[in-house]
Amino acid sequence: MLTKLFDFNLNSVTESSLWRSTDYGGKYQKLNDKIGAKTILSYLYVSPNNKRKIMLLTDPEVESSLLISSDEGATFQKYRLNFYILSLLFHPEQEDWILAYSHDQKLYSSVEFGRRWQLVHEKVAPNRFYWSKLGLDKEPGLIHLETSVSEGQALYITCKLQNCTDANKAKPFPGYIDPNSLVVQDEYVFVQVSTAGKPIYYVSAKRDVFTPLKLPKYTLPKDLHVISTDENRVVAAVQEWNQNETYNLYVSDTLGVYYTLALENVVSSIGPEGNVMVDLYEVAGIKGMFLANRKLENQVKTYITYNRGRDWRLLLAPSQDLKGNSIHCVLPYCSLHLHLHVSANPYTSGNIASRESAPGIIVASGCTGSGLSSSNITVFITSDAGNTWRQIFNEEYAVLYLDQGGALVAIRHTPLPIRHLWLSFDEGHFWNKYSFTNTPLFVDGVLGEPGEETLIMTIFGHVSHRSEWQLVKIDFRSIFNRRCTEADYQTWHLHNQVCIRSLSKWKKRACFVLYLILHINCIDATLTAKAFFSR
Repeated sequence: MLTKLFDFNLNSVTESSLWRSTDYGGKYQKLNDKIGAKTILSYLYVSPNNKRKIMLLTDPEVESSLLISSDEGATFQKYRLNFYILSLLFHPEQEDWILAYSHDQKLYSSVEFGRRWQLVHEKVAPNRFYWSKLGLDKEPGLIHLETSVSEGQALYITCKLQNCTDANKAKPFPGYIDPNSLVVQDEYVFVQVSTAGKPIYYVSAKRDVFTPLKLPKYTLPKDLHVISTDENRVVAAVQEWNQNETYNLYVSDTLGVYYTLALENVVSSIGPEGNVMVDLYEVAGIKGMFLANRKLENQVKTYITYNRGRDWRLLLAPSQDLKGNSIHCVLPYCSLHLHLHVSANPYTSGNIASRESAPGIIVASGCTGSGLSSSNITVFITSDAGNTWRQIFNEEYAVLYLDQGGALVAIRHTPLPIRHLWLSFDEGHFWNKYSFTNTPLFVDGVLGEPGEETLIMTIFGHVSHRSEWQLVKIDFRSIFNRRCTEADYQTWHLHNQVCIRSLSKWKKRACFVLYLILHINCIDATLTAKAFFSR
């Protein structure tokens, strides 16, 4: 774990510390002596294919170096760099292959997990470089990238990882493209070309020739974002010339060429980095299931689809509140509406959460009524993929999935200090309240052991606004002290009034005993909430 001390007077990081735990956060060892007592670290990366391999970046304003470990941080080797790394892109299968993007728009590659680097190309657009995909590209070491030619012109090229010379470059798209328009996602490649101020969008399916996108007649797009490319279909959000804060959703054929209107006037907003955020949520674990917030007659309403936008309907509100009182909310005049923003911070919860390992379970903040509101927000849950919903809390809570969804942990979202959490073994029907600390804590976030079967979590926060950080480890493994039997499973069917197809899956239900033991360990450290593990 990497921590930093930020000096607000100097407006810079003046100290960093590296911590290592071999017992899931029970005890920590400070590693500054192993990496250099005065070394200031900026980022920590863990290889997605081999978690024993760790890479640390030093602060480039002090020195430009890499520290590499192949034994989970027990030892490190230091390597000097002659460029400043802004971002890294790890290969999805090859654990030692990495692309590094520098401050001066150069792209470098390494096949030795950062020990040696080779320049791939200059004038590369930020975040517009992609690894090849097995089964679609001819070579596993191929790179797709966008290079800048002039202020308004760019090129889409492909080249080999270790041999990107002029003789080995290929231009899959004939001609110039608009800057920052290349998108390579699954089997599709998208580019944009503007002529006389009018954008024309092109798509290539399965690395075939590029074809202009065919939107319905009279559609005049001024902006387009690819939302999803699952199951050989493209879901795209298109803003037309008469729209300012909304987008229309379109769904393509298998080639990604011909598009059909799926839903009009989906709400959008501008993210913290200036990026467009469309209020559309793709539910994990169930292909083709989306939730969308649509603006209709000056109100925002939440709609759901199970067949990739062919049919949409409003969400049925719960029949009762937490106290068992009846909720008189009749469709279509009244329904359930959800906030669909996902947190960019991996250590805090967004407004909605679902998991591949727990199909059908969705937890979201929202309200009931004629439209979505930012006041009177409560938390709802569904166990049957959105057909029915239940209210589980009267205030906003962060809900985490444990043991593949067999257990749910809830922590209150509040600026006030707290010392309790809630635990459910029956998909949110019943919650037990437990104290995780004797002293109330201002909670800043939650760290979870990677993996779908995680049973250990660490809550970090402050006792007071002037105190150092406190880390509280909570070990739930003692709860699950027996293996699941056939009686602990049930057959679950996805069905809906407007959905013809069905899906059967075995869902894991919680195997548990009627008691809970929390193993709590704390550590004081001087920390700031910036730069922990990368994605």
